Amino acid sequence: MEFALSVPSRKETRENYKSRSAARGSRAATPLGWALALLPPRKAALAARGGEAAERGQEDYFPAPQPPAMSDPITLNVGGKLYTTSLATLTSFPDSMLGAMFSGKMPTKRDSQGNCFIDRDGKVFRYILNFLRTSHLDLPEDFQEMGLLRREADFYQVQPLIEALQEKEVELSKAEKNAMLNITLNQRVQTVHFTVREAPQIYSLSSSSMEVFNANIFSTSCLFLKLLGSKLFYCSNGNLSSITSHLQDPNHLTLDWVANVEGLPEEEYTKQNLKRLWVVPANKQINSFQVFVEEVLKIALSDGFCIDSSHPHAVDFMNNKIIRLIRYR
Repeated sequence: MEFALSVPSRKETRENYKSRSAARGSRAATPLGWALALLPPRKAALAARGGEAAERGQEDYFPAPQPPAMSDPITLNVGGKLYTTSLATLTSFPDSMLGAMFSGKMPTKRDSQGNCFIDRDGKVFRYILNFLRTSHLDLPEDFQEMGLLRREADFYQVQPLIEALQEKEVELSKAEKNAMLNITLNQRVQTVHFTVREAPQIYSLSSSSMEVFNANIFSTSCLFLKLLGSKLFYCSNGNLSSITSHLQDPNHLTLDWVANVEGLPEEEYTKQNLKRLWVVPANKQINSFQVFVEEVLKIALSDGFCIDSSHPHAVDFMNNKIIRLIRYR
């Protein structure tokens, strides 16, 4: 028996190829089409779908990396103590330092494990973190580190927390029993010498008299002194800092400051370590003992103190160098 193999002519081969190309569509005229022609039917179909999706800019088959969600956990190393929270919690107060750090406005440091590192007290940070989560200040009844927590809140600049701490201190102060407040005032005049720049390379030596104030404050209520420290601020080097850090002991506070000196350049206050005193939130500078006594009286009277009727006499109260207030509960 004989078998005859029919070999298509060159013309038939060319016509068959044209018909297959037409069946595949315009894809055959592209490099992708040439590659698909060499693949098995199923693989060719899958590859074609991927290629078409890429050409359309779709991400069904080649999804782009997604940024971390706001709920993704973040681990902080605060003074060696680890805390885990979310980005949403850390940025809940955008104007705070934490809000700036974790929104990309400020650089963050990393420890050897890759955790965000903050060189602050790790123990009291738990109360700050809980406030970020709930907007409520929750402290144990026997909490003894109010001053430290207030300084940490001031560092992180969580303004609602600072206000909540001030309210808490007022509440604790009112819960105290009888107390006494004694203020001794001293004032002197001092001559200060400074240079004045009159031209780019011309300086002249000048001098002026300034008033220097001193106040020694003693109170049997340490909470009242902390309250006072949250209202009075030193102005030094262009920045305001709470006087709380100058507490010699829980019951005694010494203040030294100067009044504004006419013509004294701002940088000279810093150079000569001359501190000015401000009261907040009124943002008022204290340039005299009268203003100082008025502001301290406002704070003391709101905390339940009253003027001692025996010393000084009410008529001479504002001019006396020793002021005594008492609180009965």
